[in-house]
Amino acid sequence: MKRFDRWIVDIDRALRTVAGVASASRPSPGLRASDKALGEADKRRSAGLMRVNHVGEVCAQALYDAQRRFARDELIKRQFAQAAREEEDHLAWTAERLQELGARPSLLNPVWYAGAYAMGAVAAHLGDAHSLGFVVETERQVEAHLASHLRSLPLQDEKSRAVVEQMRIDEIEHGAGATAMGAAALPALAQKAMRMMAKVMTTTAYYL
Repeated sequence: MKRFDRWIVDIDRALRTVAGVASASRPSPGLRASDKALGEADKRRSAGLMRVNHVGEVCAQALYDAQRRFARDELIKRQFAQAAREEEDHLAWTAERLQELGARPSLLNPVWYAGAYAMGAVAAHLGDAHSLGFVVETERQVEAHLASHLRSLPLQDEKSRAVVEQMRIDEIEHGAGATAMGAAALPALAQKAMRMMAKVMTTTAYYL
């Protein structure tokens, strides 16, 4: 594919991600869970947490798109593309769950996407090993974040919990895949900076 055509495809993917247009290749895990009625307080709690998770998946699309675009090795490009496809499942599942809860996605999705794409581009330009290391650390932090959501979601919200649990499993696999391909460990300072940025995003996205 010519370079101009590839950029058109990437722009189209970015616009669809920000607009909330995503298609899942796997059925939502929530379909296997009981759809129990939630009180208003629990519904608001679940909606806020699932909005945060949806933002995380918007960012995942941006990160993987940028890292795939600027990766040097074709095998690594394909690894990023496959991971992005699985993350699109998460994007679709969380969007669907937000609809079911009567809630909207984050109003700042364009900002989150742009920031994450820039971070992915920087990581990729540091070289494939460091780009893979960025994936490993990102997925480690995301897995911990999802585990905390499993502790915070209302117990009776089995649909949201099923979605989050499958997302957590997938994130662990993505991190393991990047490790197997030769990821380099990130400096402690970079890991701390990533945690700080994630804290800003999750705190803001819960409400906006």
